[in-house]
Amino acid sequence: MTESKSSYLQIVKATSIFGGMQFLNILISIVRTKLIAIFIGPAGMGIISLLNSALNMVSGVTGLGIETSGIKHISEQYNQNDINSVSPIIAIVKKIAFVTGIFGTLVVALFSSWLSELTFGNSNYTYLFIYLSITLLFKQLSVGQMVVFQGLRKLKILAKANFYGNLIGLLFSIPLYYFYRIDAIVPTIVVTAVSSLLVSFYYSRKIKIEKSVVFNSQILIEGKSIIKLGIMLTLSGLLTLLASYIIQIYVGKTGGLKEVGFYNAGFTLLNSYVGIVFTVMSTDYFPKLSSICNDNKRIRISVMEQSYMSIFIITPIIILFLTFVPLIIKILYTSKFVSIIPMVCFGILAMLFRAVSWSMGYILIAKGDSQLFIKTAVGFNFLSVILNMLGYYFYGLEGLGCSFLIYYLIHLFAVKIITKMRYDFYFDAEFYRAYLICIVMCVATFFMRYISNSMLKYSLMAVMIILSLGFVLYHLNEKIGLKFLFNSINKKKNV
Repeated sequence: MTESKSSYLQIVKATSIFGGMQFLNILISIVRTKLIAIFIGPAGMGIISLLNSALNMVSGVTGLGIETSGIKHISEQYNQNDINSVSPIIAIVKKIAFVTGIFGTLVVALFSSWLSELTFGNSNYTYLFIYLSITLLFKQLSVGQMVVFQGLRKLKILAKANFYGNLIGLLFSIPLYYFYRIDAIVPTIVVTAVSSLLVSFYYSRKIKIEKSVVFNSQILIEGKSIIKLGIMLTLSGLLTLLASYIIQIYVGKTGGLKEVGFYNAGFTLLNSYVGIVFTVMSTDYFPKLSSICNDNKRIRISVMEQSYMSIFIITPIIILFLTFVPLIIKILYTSKFVSIIPMVCFGILAMLFRAVSWSMGYILIAKGDSQLFIKTAVGFNFLSVILNMLGYYFYGLEGLGCSFLIYYLIHLFAVKIITKMRYDFYFDAEFYRAYLICIVMCVATFFMRYISNSMLKYSLMAVMIILSLGFVLYHLNEKIGLKFLFNSINKKKNV
């Protein structure tokens, strides 16, 4: 098998491994939410949601972004022929995880009264925050282990640790909620954090790495670069949260709370359910890119391969979504949410442009280009706020979908210009041909929604689904060799 085919096959395998486990994690989340709704009702769900939101906010700031910056540094120094080559950097990442975990715990404990006032409007929940402060240490220690798994590209171990941590947390939470109802909220959050930590430690024992003595000078040098990039990533995340917060305030003041609910429902559908495709693919892609960050030629090949796979995966999803969007919204929400259909239809088209800009955007993080990264984060978030405000002002919810689409079109061209000027990155003509066909199929399906004759509309959409799947399978066969892929699967089954 050629190196190119092997690389494409690795992307498919990584996506299928982590994607399958991520699907199971979503099912666990759905079951957990259902059980909480049954045992402690809406009020209990509200308390859990607010507690977790407050803790995640503090954790996002005090964690200093090591869940991403740590992966970059481990992958960059990892020599696959000698796993102990990264022993010192792993030790440093784990030390940083411990220190930031302690820091987060102290912040929550010391500011527990303020967090209670901010979150609930009173100080009645101060002691709950004090009890839950220890979970930030548990979470950060778990993050330290998961960073190692992902940095070393041990994807099966990472997927299993994520899944079993969530599953054990669910199994323990069921009897707690059943017997103690609303009083089980704090113990359940703690037990869930502990189960994730213990599972991550269990799987870390499967990776045999020699313990390394790390001197303070090493910690200062390596730790400084890890934290520097981590702080930039944290600031970027906070800017995104701030942009979303400003938009929601504007929508609320202009259209009311109901419109905010529609806004959140629509973008949850786009970012959490469809956008999970990018999260799954990044699990292997980011460590791989970080490991070759000093070789622009190899980076170009890797980004182009990832971009190919991204558009091949997202194109059929977009066409299926556009075809069945009324049914999807009724299943996930209720018929009251059908008014978000125009918004999410424009928004889903944006995912095709996001797929490519996302692939290129990781170059900045893999390179550790923190100054450029934060500048682009400020600029793009400012643009997002302006476009969303204008879109909603002129066209309401549908305008938000339009602004989302326009934003990612601009984002794609801007990132393309930045990466070309900074790193001499470019796509070849073959990629543009395939990409153009994907765009044409998605846009054609989008306009088919406006056909008044239902029989004709859904017949044409069914044809587009078949064409998109055929197009993707044809190109996957060229890139990987589907016959080889199926044969390798059958061999594994017969062993």
